[in-house]
Amino acid sequence: MIENQRGQASVLSVCVSMAKYVEHRGDEILTGIFKEPVNRPVALSRLNLAGDQQADLSVHGGPDKAVYAYPSEHYPSWRQELPDLDLSWGAFGENLTTAGLMENNVCIGDEFQIGTAVLKVSQPRLPCYKLAMRLGRPDIIKRFMKSSRSGIYFSVVEEGVLQTGDAIEYLRSDAHKIRVLDVAEVFSGKNTDPELVKRIMQSNLAEQMKDSVAHYSAGR
Repeated sequence: MIENQRGQASVLSVCVSMAKYVEHRGDEILTGIFKEPVNRPVALSRLNLAGDQQADLSVHGGPDKAVYAYPSEHYPSWRQELPDLDLSWGAFGENLTTAGLMENNVCIGDEFQIGTAVLKVSQPRLPCYKLAMRLGRPDIIKRFMKSSRSGIYFSVVEEGVLQTGDAIEYLRSDAHKIRVLDVAEVFSGKNTDPELVKRIMQSNLAEQMKDSVAHYSAGR
């Protein structure tokens, strides 16, 4: 976490959903993106929250994407840009809607305690077509990428239990000091400085994401 921006962070909502089939453009699509808030303690394992499920494990879930958090601070901008949508907590498919935890003040590899669980920042999000399906906006993928409001994926260092209202306690930082925003801005095209890309590739970013960084930066 960036030293001069540390402050109290918290969980505003815990959202989960089992995978289910929904109709999309004439097809039945299995998805777990329709997250709903739950007002109870939720157990967190190495791969996901209890009651939560990812549908396509080739691109979703796994140890590097066990928990997805989205800053509540982004919601006002999205509500202004997309006034026709009902954007309640969980609208972006996040497991945790947070306050005080932003892409510009959190670094890849930073560790936090939430409830009794310990989580490590692993990567930003690259959205797939299911976000467009969830929001009914085919243009949201491009908007989301361009905005750099990516949200934050976590791996699980220690399993535990968390719930809405929990503080997000900073534990330790990663020596590479690569912010989640730095990586997100490579994908948005806002920053493809070769030195930054080199530092990202040397960081503890999830290996699969490093492949994507290399692809995006080479194509600019």
